[in-house]
Amino acid sequence: MNAMPSLRLISHQLCPYVQRAAITLAEKGVPHDRQVVDLSAKPDWFKAMSPLGKVPLLVVDGETVLFESAIICEYLDETQPEPRLHPENPVDRARHRAWVEFASATLNAIAGLYAAPDEVTYRAKAADLAGKMAWLEDALGRGPYFAGVRFSLVDAAFGPVFRYFDTFEATVPPLGVFDATPKVRAWRQALAARPSVSGAVTTDYPERLAAFLRGRGSYLSSLMPDGSAAG
Repeated sequence: MNAMPSLRLISHQLCPYVQRAAITLAEKGVPHDRQVVDLSAKPDWFKAMSPLGKVPLLVVDGETVLFESAIICEYLDETQPEPRLHPENPVDRARHRAWVEFASATLNAIAGLYAAPDEVTYRAKAADLAGKMAWLEDALGRGPYFAGVRFSLVDAAFGPVFRYFDTFEATVPPLGVFDATPKVRAWRQALAARPSVSGAVTTDYPERLAAFLRGRGSYLSSLMPDGSAAG
């Protein structure tokens, strides 16, 4: 039997895409190292390693560098031990890949929300997010996870999405994003309780995220009490 490859995950404390890979590694129970990089002052070794200048990176056996979170998660699912986190059926697997991409689009919408310069843009972004949750509501079954009782890569992708709202709800007036989506609310709670999801960030993540949001100088920033901490 071939030896398991050594794995090093290049990370940033707040990156939701890093969290996807960390969740997948935890679900697989795979030993790995995790290295944090300062993206505001990228070291030369990182620039030479990352074609897009972004995290996550997965370094396999100290030499092969994989980039892009969806690709990293698929590699881990194909090469690491059970449980498999993608469906075996090709149609179901393609559908799951599409919803992972939808999670990325939702993260882009969240970035638009916290970067919105004025109230009109902010409320439009919140409405866009509510619309995305409506699509998810229609896609979900009986739960507790996206595909029922089986945790999948779609769940790994949406755990970091929902984590943003923990900080939003602790620091700004209600957004109403989940008001009409009871199945999404239940899914969010199930993911928050999953050890792989809760353990994908450090314990000071809420404070770090709140500080990041407060420093944006956006409309959302103006709604946050000075010096408040999420949690």
